Amino acid sequence: MYGGILFRMIFWELVKVFLLALVGITGILLVAGVIAEATQQGLGPKQILSAIPLLIPSTLPYTIPATTLFAVCVVYGRLAADNEVLAIRAAGVNLFTVVAPAIMLGIAMTAVTMLLYFRVIPETHHMLRSLVFRDAEELIYTVLKRQGVLQHNSLPYAMYVKGVQGRKLINPVFKHLGPDGRPNLVAYGKEADLRVNLAKRVVHLYMRHGEATSDNGDTAWFEERTFDVPLGDNFGKQGVKRQREMTWEELHANAAEKGEQLRDIEQDIAATQAEVGQPGASETLPAHVENLRNTHQRVRLEKVNLEVEVIMRLSLSFGCLCFILIGCPVGIWFNRADFLSSFITCFLPVVIVYYPLMLAGTGIAREGKLNPWLLVFGANLVVGSLGLLLTWRLTRT
Repeated sequence: MYGGILFRMIFWELVKVFLLALVGITGILLVAGVIAEATQQGLGPKQILSAIPLLIPSTLPYTIPATTLFAVCVVYGRLAADNEVLAIRAAGVNLFTVVAPAIMLGIAMTAVTMLLYFRVIPETHHMLRSLVFRDAEELIYTVLKRQGVLQHNSLPYAMYVKGVQGRKLINPVFKHLGPDGRPNLVAYGKEADLRVNLAKRVVHLYMRHGEATSDNGDTAWFEERTFDVPLGDNFGKQGVKRQREMTWEELHANAAEKGEQLRDIEQDIAATQAEVGQPGASETLPAHVENLRNTHQRVRLEKVNLEVEVIMRLSLSFGCLCFILIGCPVGIWFNRADFLSSFITCFLPVVIVYYPLMLAGTGIAREGKLNPWLLVFGANLVVGSLGLLLTWRLTRT
């Protein structure tokens, strides 16, 4: 009974501190990092507010491990400082009873992170990438307001404005570009506004009180004129999903498809090599074999990258449990209510060791030269082994 009450008390303390810290750390990360970067890239307040719910899941695999470490440092540091750990040990209760709630929290957060990676995080990544382009009109206005110019290699036109007031463009300059990149039409106006027809993929620019000059030098004044220009081939299209935007099912399906492609290419290579040297064989067969081998290497790396993405998601999920195993003994051994010093003592070495090993191992694994499981999970093995050793030393006394 005593152990059950003790377990529940510590566990709920951990949960309360964890939830409070998770909200705080996630909020700081969003405001200080992601939102600031989005603002610099020209996104308006409406787009940023729409993006925040899609950004939060992407930050959780990184904020949850740090938050679990913070929670255990706070709770166990306070227990040790109040001599409650000493009293529990004096009562003959094994300290594993004290550590068990934290391990339970680590297992639960590992499962939650893994579940988020199954569908929520990949789908929000994909929705976030396409969010900006879906509101094309708002994006164009925001870019013109912040930069005063809209031009891109994929767009057959360029637009300059002196300022933007609401939906009104002040002193706009519109240049329609020819195939050689030179303007074949230049129009100046006092004011203008634009509308985007995403269905027809056309931008309607309504310019007033201006003049237009063609490439042959003819100039015509107009009271009001509409310029219809294409939106761009890729503007507003979601395109092919990136690896980080694929769900678990899509990753496995794509990896299986790459495997079938590899088998087909290997059969083609074997059949082509058998023809080389035969009477009447084409002189281009060796070059064809070399091209097949290059294609085989490219497809193999694509398959390896898909597999590494799956392993990396698993590794990041288990990071929560590894951080817990480090934080519990260190928090108790520090024996102080000053949780900040114990948290920093745990967090800095973990960050210096865990994430560099994770990034380096993932990068090497994507080259397909060594075992990806060992490379990507190397950080977990190092930190987890150290955590198990510290936890064993704590609970055996």
